[in-house]
Amino acid sequence: MKKISFDELVSKLREVNFEEFDLIVAIGKGGIVLGGLIQHILDIPMEVLWINFRDEDNKIKHSSPIVLKENTVLNEIKDNRILLVDDVSRTGSTLRKAKDILKGNYIKTFVFNGKADYFVINSEECVILPWR
Repeated sequence: MKKISFDELVSKLREVNFEEFDLIVAIGKGGIVLGGLIQHILDIPMEVLWINFRDEDNKIKHSSPIVLKENTVLNEIKDNRILLVDDVSRTGSTLRKAKDILKGNYIKTFVFNGKADYFVINSEECVILPWR
């Protein structure tokens, strides 16, 4: 496992060439810190979508991702360019669930580690982010 420092994390985020977005939707809770950092870089609003699939030890907790808390603001957002942010994506099921909830918008995905439209690394190796 590789532990990444906060400075290294921010430096890597600044290297990503993001297109223009209207809104960041961070998946809670893994995507909240990354979403906030990207929000600072892009200077656009952010909302949180509370979805859960795995437990704190990264073990599957539910048969499929479930919404933990309703965010009524997201129900009214249509025709926006959204950057959907999470920390890690292995199966893509959480991102797919979020995209389904946000349908009617142009959506691109970002994860620090894994498969997405934007990513810093795509490695099976576990990366320990500074807040873990």
